Amino acid sequence: MNVSFIGGGAWGTTLAQVISDNGHLPLVYDVRAESVDMINRHLHPFFDTVLPDQVKATSDLKTCLAFSDVIVLGVPSKAIRAVFQTIASLLETPKLFVNVAKGIEPGTSKRSSEIAHEEIPSHLLKGFVQLTGPSHAEEVILRKLTLLVAASDSLEDATMIQHLFANDSYLRVYTSTDLIGSEVAGAIKNAIAVISGACTGLGLGENARAAVITRGIVEIVRVVVQMGGRRETAFGLAGIGDLVVTASSEHSRNFRAGRKIGLGIPIDQVYAQEKQTIEGFRAIEAVHDFSIKTGIELPMINIAFKILKGEISAEDAVRKLLGRDLKSEDF
Repeated sequence: MNVSFIGGGAWGTTLAQVISDNGHLPLVYDVRAESVDMINRHLHPFFDTVLPDQVKATSDLKTCLAFSDVIVLGVPSKAIRAVFQTIASLLETPKLFVNVAKGIEPGTSKRSSEIAHEEIPSHLLKGFVQLTGPSHAEEVILRKLTLLVAASDSLEDATMIQHLFANDSYLRVYTSTDLIGSEVAGAIKNAIAVISGACTGLGLGENARAAVITRGIVEIVRVVVQMGGRRETAFGLAGIGDLVVTASSEHSRNFRAGRKIGLGIPIDQVYAQEKQTIEGFRAIEAVHDFSIKTGIELPMINIAFKILKGEISAEDAVRKLLGRDLKSEDF
């Protein structure tokens, strides 16, 4: 089977290798000529690894779209609306879209699937699947054991993607029909990972990290339920699974970015030093906006928003959180 990948970044190219390992043919599109050239020379553009010969790339988006009826989107969430608009102008046949980025649009609080339905004509949108879970590309490219979840409103579509990406060697994929919960949980865990990293940068210790992860789950649950997802999804691979790995690892760009903030590095320098998109910053903004609109209580995310805006220091944010009224533990 042919599979098209839009975005030849760390994760998109790594998943193209998975598809090749599973006996299918991937074609990767990227706007960066250097990345296309490296992939076609069987070199990963982000990691020091050799790609299978079957992984090929192109700089022609229309060619990539025509290559397959399954389109895997590996672009940053901030580009997703513009990418959908461009794709819509080129599509000639219906496609099943698989999104692997994790984000919510600031201002609108829209999920990627909602944006797809807004930008892709209904007769060209065959379906939408979110492929998510605890997965560092740095480990998947080395074929280390990983578990993911394919979430969709359509169990048939989720099952199809499950079988497409799963293998008996290193990648197991579950299905879920809670698309909302899976998209939301995956996005918000990036925000919590930034906060966890900031605690590490401040030298607060492992106790503090455990507290951030645990209370972060509470905030994930609140947003998942408020947006119409199922609370149990927050306790699965898309939620707590992804949060644990992202909020405690140097592989996580969001954790690294938060750690730099805790060390006192200015936000603009943090952006400049990170090669990959820091989805957690955007998630903090989007979820803060959602909290203001709905009135749900998200103390950690809302204080993190003030740090990003330069309204409060990381040290003062900790004191402010600790100074909140004492209460019972509440889920």
